[in-house]
Amino acid sequence: MERLTGGQVGAAVFRDVLGRFASGITVVAALDGTEPVGFACQSFASLSLDPPLVMLAVGKTSTSWPRIERAGRFCVNILAEDQKQVCAALGARGGQKFDAVPWHTSAHGTVVIDGALATVDCRLAAVHEAGDHYIVTGEVVDLAAQENGRPLLYFRSRYAAGTFSS
Repeated sequence: MERLTGGQVGAAVFRDVLGRFASGITVVAALDGTEPVGFACQSFASLSLDPPLVMLAVGKTSTSWPRIERAGRFCVNILAEDQKQVCAALGARGGQKFDAVPWHTSAHGTVVIDGALATVDCRLAAVHEAGDHYIVTGEVVDLAAQENGRPLLYFRSRYAAGTFSS
């Protein structure tokens, strides 16, 4: 295993090493007026059971985040294995990201991606600065999940699939 020396962590090595942590992929989405806005996000985790909170990391350069933050609520859509094209569309910069993405509005006024493995509707709880990102916490107000299906995973800068047994 290659080790870093000299105390300096370069971006390429950082990305390479941390890319070995497989993660699920989500789409964080809301309504800006009547227009859907969102972004692909792999930095998402549960945070607290009491109260129910989740957290996610958002790059400070995101143009979607300020619009979602203004809405004060958002839905974290956990993507299913067959939703690579949804991830690609929502991971792109600019443009009409939702043109080819089927979605509907939740009872809480957020954007739910059709076919998502699970959805977590949230009210914005807090935003903290952390380097070149914001750490966002959301208070969970509603949850839904498909009974069957497998998650879309990301590993070493590529989509991945895992085998899961019950």
